[in-house]
Amino acid sequence: MGLRVRAQSFEQLLSAAGEALANIVMDCFAARPLYAVEIAVQGEDRESLLVNFLSEVLFVLDGRRMAVSRVVVTAAGPTGASAAILGEAWDPRRHPVRRGVKAVTYHQLRVQRLNGGWIAEVYLDI
Repeated sequence: MGLRVRAQSFEQLLSAAGEALANIVMDCFAARPLYAVEIAVQGEDRESLLVNFLSEVLFVLDGRRMAVSRVVVTAAGPTGASAAILGEAWDPRRHPVRRGVKAVTYHQLRVQRLNGGWIAEVYLDI
Protein backbone atom coordinates (compact mmCIF):
# COMPACT_ATOMS: atom_id res chain seq x y z
CA MET A 1 0.00 0.00 0.00
CA GLY A 2 1.25 3.45 -0.76
CA LEU A 3 0.34 7.07 -0.52
CA ARG A 4 0.76 10.04 -2.84
CA VAL A 5 0.75 13.54 -1.40
CA ARG A 6 0.87 16.94 -3.09
CA ALA A 7 1.47 20.29 -1.40
CA GLN A 8 2.63 23.82 -2.12
CA SER A 9 5.62 23.68 0.25
CA PHE A 10 7.91 20.95 1.56
CA GLU A 11 6.65 21.64 5.12
CA GLN A 12 3.05 21.14 3.97
CA LEU A 13 4.11 17.98 2.14
CA LEU A 14 5.52 16.45 5.35
CA SER A 15 2.44 17.49 7.31
CA ALA A 16 0.03 16.03 4.75
CA ALA A 17 2.05 12.79 4.51
CA GLY A 18 2.04 12.39 8.31
CA GLU A 19 -1.72 12.94 8.51
CA ALA A 20 -2.31 10.57 5.58
CA LEU A 21 -0.28 7.85 7.31
CA ALA A 22 -2.24 8.35 10.53
CA ASN A 23 -5.52 7.97 8.65
CA ILE A 24 -4.33 4.79 6.95
CA VAL A 25 -3.57 3.27 10.37
CA MET A 26 -6.77 4.36 12.12
CA ASP A 27 -9.85 6.51 11.76
CA CYS A 28 -8.55 9.82 13.13
CA PHE A 29 -11.62 11.87 12.19
CA ALA A 30 -12.76 12.16 15.82
CA ALA A 31 -9.26 12.75 17.26
CA ARG A 32 -8.96 15.92 19.29
CA PRO A 33 -5.73 17.97 19.66
CA LEU A 34 -5.45 17.48 23.44
CA TYR A 35 -1.65 17.24 23.65
CA ALA A 36 1.41 17.44 21.44
CA VAL A 37 4.37 15.14 20.88
CA GLU A 38 7.41 16.96 19.50
CA ILE A 39 9.57 15.14 16.96
CA ALA A 40 12.80 16.03 15.16
CA VAL A 41 14.30 13.91 12.38
CA GLN A 42 17.28 13.96 10.07
CA GLY A 43 17.97 12.41 6.69
CA GLU A 44 20.71 12.42 4.07
CA ASP A 45 18.29 13.90 1.52
CA ARG A 46 14.58 14.74 1.23
CA GLU A 47 13.67 11.13 0.43
CA SER A 48 15.34 9.64 3.50
CA LEU A 49 14.02 12.57 5.55
CA LEU A 50 10.46 11.69 4.48
CA VAL A 51 10.95 8.02 5.40
CA ASN A 52 12.42 8.95 8.79
CA PHE A 53 9.66 11.51 9.40
CA LEU A 54 6.89 9.02 8.62
CA SER A 55 8.63 6.33 10.68
CA GLU A 56 8.58 8.71 13.64
CA VAL A 57 4.86 9.43 13.09
CA LEU A 58 4.27 5.66 12.97
CA PHE A 59 6.12 5.28 16.28
CA VAL A 60 3.90 7.92 17.87
CA LEU A 61 0.80 6.10 16.58
CA ASP A 62 1.92 2.64 17.70
CA GLY A 63 4.43 3.20 20.48
CA ARG A 64 2.65 6.06 22.23
CA ARG A 65 -0.81 4.81 21.24
CA MET A 66 -1.91 8.21 20.01
CA ALA A 67 -4.77 9.15 17.70
CA VAL A 68 -3.45 11.97 15.53
CA SER A 69 -5.52 15.07 14.98
CA ARG A 70 -2.93 17.12 13.07
CA VAL A 71 0.74 17.15 12.18
CA VAL A 72 2.21 20.65 12.35
CA VAL A 73 5.67 20.95 10.80
CA THR A 74 7.55 23.75 12.55
CA ALA A 75 10.72 23.62 10.43
CA ALA A 76 11.90 21.65 7.41
CA GLY A 77 14.88 21.67 5.12
CA PRO A 78 16.59 19.24 2.77
CA THR A 79 18.05 17.13 5.60
CA GLY A 80 16.07 17.92 8.77
CA ALA A 81 12.59 18.61 10.06
CA SER A 82 10.76 19.15 13.32
CA ALA A 83 7.06 18.92 14.02
CA ALA A 84 4.38 18.78 16.67
CA ILE A 85 2.03 15.82 16.42
CA LEU A 86 -1.29 16.85 17.97
CA GLY A 87 -3.81 14.33 19.19
CA GLU A 88 -5.15 12.33 22.08
CA ALA A 89 -4.85 8.89 23.63
CA TRP A 90 -6.05 6.16 21.29
CA ASP A 91 -9.53 4.88 22.11
CA PRO A 92 -10.47 1.87 19.92
CA ARG A 93 -14.16 2.80 20.12
CA ARG A 94 -13.57 6.34 18.83
CA HIS A 95 -10.55 5.65 16.61
CA PRO A 96 -11.02 2.19 15.07
CA VAL A 97 -7.95 0.59 13.51
CA ARG A 98 -8.04 0.47 9.72
CA ARG A 99 -4.77 -1.23 8.76
CA GLY A 100 -1.64 -2.37 10.52
CA VAL A 101 1.44 -0.67 9.09
CA LYS A 102 4.76 -2.33 9.93
CA ALA A 103 7.13 0.13 8.31
CA VAL A 104 7.69 2.92 5.82
CA THR A 105 9.79 1.68 2.88
CA TYR A 106 12.19 3.07 0.29
CA HIS A 107 10.50 1.03 -2.46
CA GLN A 108 9.79 3.38 -5.42
CA LEU A 109 10.16 6.35 -3.07
CA ARG A 110 9.81 9.74 -4.76
CA VAL A 111 9.99 13.32 -3.49
CA GLN A 112 10.22 16.10 -6.04
CA ARG A 113 9.25 19.62 -7.00
CA LEU A 114 6.49 19.64 -9.58
CA ASN A 115 4.69 22.61 -11.14
CA GLY A 116 5.58 25.04 -8.36
CA GLY A 117 4.71 22.58 -5.60
CA TRP A 118 5.86 19.26 -4.18
CA ILE A 119 4.82 15.65 -4.68
CA ALA A 120 5.76 12.55 -2.71
CA GLU A 121 5.06 8.87 -3.22
CA VAL A 122 5.92 6.35 -0.54
CA TYR A 123 5.00 2.70 -0.01
CA LEU A 124 4.21 1.08 3.32
CA ASP A 125 4.90 -2.43 4.57
CA ILE A 126 1.56 -3.71 5.87
